[in-house]
Amino acid sequence: MIPLVDYLLLSAVLFAIGVYGLVTKKNAMRLVFSVELMINAANINFVAFNRYLFQDALGETIVLFSIALAAAEAAVILAIVVVAYRIHDDVNVSELKNLEG
Repeated sequence: MIPLVDYLLLSAVLFAIGVYGLVTKKNAMRLVFSVELMINAANINFVAFNRYLFQDALGETIVLFSIALAAAEAAVILAIVVVAYRIHDDVNVSELKNLEG
């Protein structure tokens, strides 16, 4: 059985990589990937704590809803990025001050 600390360490590393990506990157797609990493880190925490603290399926249920919301969020952001690329020919966030055509 894998100890809880290993799951928490993996989650912390994923979350730290996501925060680093949000702080340093200017590309909109990389920002989306960073947010997805942070959401997955939170999902790992939900499942790990559910496994070690509670024996019901509440943690897995929350994770399933979280994955569905993350997929919907990624689809909406991807659509916005595609429109921004069509208008400005670039997805650099610092150059996209407004989305006026």
